Amino acid sequence: MKYWLYFFIITTCISTLLLGGMFYVSQEQHTLLEASRDDLLVQNHTLLEKNIFQKENISSLQTQVQELQERLGDEIEKFDELEGRVKDSLKTVETFKKLSETDPQLLQKYSKVYFLNEHYEPKELEEVPGDYTYGTRALLIKEQISPFLEKLLEEAQGDGIELRVLSAYRSFDKQASIKQGYVATYGTTAANTFSADQGYSEHQLGTTVDFTTDTIGGSLSKFKDTDAYQWLLKNAHNHGFTLSYPEDNAYYQFEPWHWRFVGKELAKDLEKDGKHFYDLSQRTLNTYLINIFDD
Repeated sequence: MKYWLYFFIITTCISTLLLGGMFYVSQEQHTLLEASRDDLLVQNHTLLEKNIFQKENISSLQTQVQELQERLGDEIEKFDELEGRVKDSLKTVETFKKLSETDPQLLQKYSKVYFLNEHYEPKELEEVPGDYTYGTRALLIKEQISPFLEKLLEEAQGDGIELRVLSAYRSFDKQASIKQGYVATYGTTAANTFSADQGYSEHQLGTTVDFTTDTIGGSLSKFKDTDAYQWLLKNAHNHGFTLSYPEDNAYYQFEPWHWRFVGKELAKDLEKDGKHFYDLSQRTLNTYLINIFDD
């Protein structure tokens, strides 16, 4: 009985100690869990604050980027506008330079309208290649027109067309001599129907040629019946040449042999519109001067 009591007391004490220890441990764990939870809440709150701050920063940066993009767009627009003005200015300068280097007489209406004085002589004349001329005389043409004339003659030759240059540049004095010869032969009234006075001849410009063929030579009245004339009607405008005096013109008799260089742009427009050089006003003709030598 005594031993049994001792065992009961000892067992009870041990149980009490165990329960107390377990309660202590449970309290300790609970305290630790509470602390961990509080730490997590603090960390979460901190992270939330950082997240909000970062979002505000991102939003601010986005606003700044948008503002910078708008400012950049404005600056690009200003730059483009400035660039456009510079290009326009350069184009204007280039146009004035080009015009200043182009003889303003080249598209003037002579033939009883405007007058070239005795001192006018086109700059930079050169010989028409002898293979394309009729006779042995050296014929001169304005240097800038020579490539256009040679291409015309080469193309005609390639198409099997017999085409020669009979006359080209004539000086003021040369035209006066020719006119006097016609007056002496045919009389003033008759001569005025087919020959210009000195200073009114397109030949003085160095841009005009009279065509013929080996077959008809100087008998120019026969030129209208040649294949060469028909070929010129269809193709001369592609090389910048136009017929100055068509049938029923108001200046001289019909001259199918007389062709003037006016530039490809104008010659093609005249062909397209079914018009002739002297049908246009001088103001309209002047607008073509800037491009007269453009290929």
